[in-house]
Amino acid sequence: MLPPAFLLVSILAMAALHILAPVSRIVAFPWNLLGLVALACGILINVVADRAFRTAGTTVKPFEESTALITSGVYRVSRHPMYLGLVLILVGIAVLLGSLTPFFVIPAFAVLLDRRFVVLEERMLEQRFGESWVEYKAGVRRWI
Repeated sequence: MLPPAFLLVSILAMAALHILAPVSRIVAFPWNLLGLVALACGILINVVADRAFRTAGTTVKPFEESTALITSGVYRVSRHPMYLGLVLILVGIAVLLGSLTPFFVIPAFAVLLDRRFVVLEERMLEQRFGESWVEYKAGVRRWI
């Protein structure tokens, strides 16, 4: 399964938790509409990061060999802005839903991305780009 599939499963889990076991409402209307900001930021980050990959002519798919090390734009702030964007999408949805239990999915999703994708991708990038990757990694945080 690729990250977008995990995102979809997480959104469905959040909706199920909100409907079946909301526990308590922690973000009331109209404050829950602030979730639209996080949701939009997450989508925008993903679009910008994806465009950088396409412009560089390298793959966006996890575990495929990269042909370029992108270090500009959103990649100056985060080594994995697409994953950060996916987490922001979930934060936005959780805030929009407003109940407590959907928020439990977010840390599980972030840890899953980190362990299943980020760690392995970073190992591949170090093997492929060597010292350039090490220098980039030293100056840019993994998430934010």
